[in-house]
Amino acid sequence: MARILTKTKRAAINPLKVSQPLGAALAFLGIDGALPILHGSQGCTSFALVLMVRHFKQAVPLQTTAMDAITSVMGAADSLERAIVELAARTRPRLIGICTTALAETRDEDIAGDIVNIKSAHSQELKDSEVVLARTPDFAGAVEEGWSKAVTAIIEAITRHGTRARDPKKIVIFPGSNMTVADIEHLRETIESFGLTPMILPDASGGSDLTASGQWAPIARGGTTVEQVRDLGAASQCIAVGEQMRRPAEALQGLTGVPYVMFESLTGLNNADRFAWLLKSISRNDVPTTVRRGRLQLQEAMLGGHFLLAGKKIAIASEPDQLFQFAQFFISMGALLTAAVTTTSHSTVLQLLPADTVQVGDLADLEQLAADTDLLVTHSHGRQAAERLAVPLMRIGFPIFDRIGSQHKLNILYRGTRDMIYEVGNLVQADRDRQPPLNRSIPAVQVS
Repeated sequence: MARILTKTKRAAINPLKVSQPLGAALAFLGIDGALPILHGSQGCTSFALVLMVRHFKQAVPLQTTAMDAITSVMGAADSLERAIVELAARTRPRLIGICTTALAETRDEDIAGDIVNIKSAHSQELKDSEVVLARTPDFAGAVEEGWSKAVTAIIEAITRHGTRARDPKKIVIFPGSNMTVADIEHLRETIESFGLTPMILPDASGGSDLTASGQWAPIARGGTTVEQVRDLGAASQCIAVGEQMRRPAEALQGLTGVPYVMFESLTGLNNADRFAWLLKSISRNDVPTTVRRGRLQLQEAMLGGHFLLAGKKIAIASEPDQLFQFAQFFISMGALLTAAVTTTSHSTVLQLLPADTVQVGDLADLEQLAADTDLLVTHSHGRQAAERLAVPLMRIGFPIFDRIGSQHKLNILYRGTRDMIYEVGNLVQADRDRQPPLNRSIPAVQVS
């Protein structure tokens, strides 16, 4: 069991953590027709929007209640009402997701009560829009908590309560915030290959291909529909990916009776095997040929990758679920986890981490702990640390703004694990080839 070391510094140096409200906004963007609104100052929303646009390389529909000095002192109910009503009239969203920031939360306002009053006073204007509140102050938690709280709030507000007739072919998937567009698409294709129908909440893959259309969408396009969220209780099984999704799975089970199965990760041979056997037992069908071929290809990649990764020292900094995902992957390939840094100590998955200690901290802590490492694994803000340490950087998580295609990197199941082995192996090999040969002097240049 890993020992969790809490942070002791008063300020973050090269921060690792990204805030809760941004995580909640990302989750709301996985609902078709959704409009996330950050209940706070305009500057808070602008900062979050910049990170999201740089990461996704496309425009993101994110709005704000634009609290100012007066509303921060006197109360922000009027700002919240004006934002909800005006934006509903302008954009016609199917769902309005309210993500609270520290500025709104520190006043300890009855925001839930304000929303009830707003919906009652403007029932006609909001008749086609669901309004969902996620309490996500910046001063606590990180992306994972915000994502989890938003999904839980969506279920509690929209899903029909009570036990219903089950469709044996329908299963609910709760993906974690660390899953990419490619991960979700591959997850859907794999489930459908077993003859099952997945209902993925939230589905972040829906709007990833809309930029080329050249049209600005003021609300999220693609993803899970509100009608599908209402009908989650008709599924026969729920699969939650990541400890962060335990809370939504428990909420769904409590409201509808749908049982759930937890996967801390879908990366790696053992996790992919367990997932395939679960789908086989639910569908009562044989494992498809494409899945079997993917397993054989992963085994071949593991044989080749061990020669490059065995004994390599790895330092990882990420959110708890993603930290566990990649730590387990590297350990399975024979590498050594020499440094583990995360954003929050609340996740129980940290206790399962294959490491002696886990530091809750920032990228400066990672740099200090990774003085004798062979590879850094974190998001794009770790590039300066990797440069100073003269080691390669594997970019994961949020944000990745200095590379393109990050959302289309596959990291799960047989095929994704195979691709990760090749990516890491090539990073290590390229770094080794770049190093000057040992015990070989550079010949002097003779001038005639």
